Amino acid sequence: MRRLPPLAAVRVFEAAARHENFTAAAAELGMTQAAVSYQVKLLEDRVGVALFRREKRRVVLTEAGRRAAAPVSRAFDAIDGAFAELRAEDEGMLTISTSQTFANTWLAWKIGGFQMNHPEMAVRLLVSDTLVDFATDEVDVAIRAGRGQWEGLTADLLLDIEFTPMCSPSFLARHGGTIAAADMPNLTMISPQDPWWPWWLREAGVNAPEGRLRSGVRMDSQANEGAAAMAGQGVAMLTPFFWRNDIVEGRLVRLSDQVSTRGYAYWLVTPEHRRMTPKIKRFREWLLEEVGRELREGGKP
Repeated sequence: MRRLPPLAAVRVFEAAARHENFTAAAAELGMTQAAVSYQVKLLEDRVGVALFRREKRRVVLTEAGRRAAAPVSRAFDAIDGAFAELRAEDEGMLTISTSQTFANTWLAWKIGGFQMNHPEMAVRLLVSDTLVDFATDEVDVAIRAGRGQWEGLTADLLLDIEFTPMCSPSFLARHGGTIAAADMPNLTMISPQDPWWPWWLREAGVNAPEGRLRSGVRMDSQANEGAAAMAGQGVAMLTPFFWRNDIVEGRLVRLSDQVSTRGYAYWLVTPEHRRMTPKIKRFREWLLEEVGRELREGGKP
């Protein structure tokens, strides 16, 4: 069993011994000179020997203090080295949790740019629609869909979730080159159980019933719904921001200028106490700039 003196007092002693100056030690440790003097006296009382000799306007290590100073300083160097290795290991890997839609339609296409700017850092992308638990999962940041209120987490708004119906040019051509909102419930709808469908239809002036509109293929993510739409399998309700390149390049067609929203958005979230961790701060700044730039350039073709 170790019989250690108070470690706070030992830390103060190490700084004071290195400087042989209580004022300089206080400045290094962010303490008052009186607090340094108190901790040194506490340690001297504990070990039963004087560690400093108080002289006019200065302190000098006693022989006992000098014998103790060197091994104590080496011990603190060893402790610092052990935690520095852990800090370096932590800084060397950024783990991001995000949904299938956000990863497959946007982030996976962009994350290489972040890593090229930070070649010293490895990036691990965990793709799942299950919400991460920061208390138990080894994750640094997450990108979540919601309203931005999660206890114990800070949330930065990335983009509002908007939606509008889209299909492939071939599907549109098979239906006469134009599809009105009132015609959509009678067509093949991708994920017709999605509550976005009746919401958008009602805002478009179509008397859509509550709940499922009709039977159809059910997809587990918007990423898969968009792929099915591009394959000509039907009309999908999609977020324009994620599919802007496919629209510009002619793989998808928007069927209406109307865009709806239900008040949800994508957010970057991280535990409050880790917000200013350097690697998280770098990723946050990069992500906000990238999303913001695309929105400024026209995230709604």
